[in-house]
Amino acid sequence: QVQLVESGGGLVQAGGSLRLSCTLSRPTFSNYAMGWFRQAPGKERGFVTTISMSFGSAYYADSVKGRFTISRDSAKNTVYLHMNSLKPEDTAVYYCAAGDRVTPSTMNSSDEYDCWGKGTQVTVTS
Repeated sequence: QVQLVESGGGLVQAGGSLRLSCTLSRPTFSNYAMGWFRQAPGKERGFVTTISMSFGSAYYADSVKGRFTISRDSAKNTVYLHMNSLKPEDTAVYYCAAGDRVTPSTMNSSDEYDCWGKGTQVTVTS
């Protein structure tokens, strides 16, 4: 079954770190991207970061630049999200996504991703 499975969410104090992982099972894609979006209560789902699984090109939302790092293991169809210097405003459900039609011009749009994980909760306390 083609699906995305996230792990690594949890509760952490402000200034702490967490590492999320996401694996795409039974991929049908050749060239594709995997990324992370997040949705906090009362807010729209927003772009966090994405990476090309073929070339390693990565992009970040301004709100997480310098704090979050995305990396990939293409052979395992897995991406990791290293989150440092976490802030209470980072609290959200984090969703992993994958797509084979993502381009640099559209990589921050959730509409460009075909497969979505169920999400993992990240809670940052002050």
